[in-house]
Amino acid sequence: MDRKEMENGQPAFLLAQLGAHAANQFTERLAVLQLTPADAGILRLLRVAAAISQQELSEKLRIHPSRLVAILDNLERRQLVERKPNPNDRRLYSLHLTRAGGEILERIGKVAREHQDALLSALSAGDRKKLTELLLQVADQQKLTRGVHPGYQRLGKTKPSDLKHS
Repeated sequence: MDRKEMENGQPAFLLAQLGAHAANQFTERLAVLQLTPADAGILRLLRVAAAISQQELSEKLRIHPSRLVAILDNLERRQLVERKPNPNDRRLYSLHLTRAGGEILERIGKVAREHQDALLSALSAGDRKKLTELLLQVADQQKLTRGVHPGYQRLGKTKPSDLKHS
């Protein structure tokens, strides 16, 4: 890559650069609520998929089940989520937002809107709409699940450096 290409930017690099920046900024904004992006995403999904089982949520997020249990345990300790016996299968628990969970989700929404407005302040409403359309087109072509951050897949996975060689 020559200097001109580097200064003008490559789309894939710019997406990665902005994605990392946006993720860091959002993480900082959520810290005020004592939440992580993973917590916020799970709460958001529980609002639209009420009474989903832990197993179904794990599959939807493509997150390692043991990692999901740890996140849900923390959210339950904070009384944001509750597990209830599944009336159709006693081996499963259904996940539900509590009233406090719904309230904090409203606060997360406000934080997310402020974050988006700050991040995209250089763009007009029309440009934002077009950017969204283009990004959805790329995400769909890459077969990403809408509304599910691919970062969940990395949570709880063993790193190659963690494996013991015999």
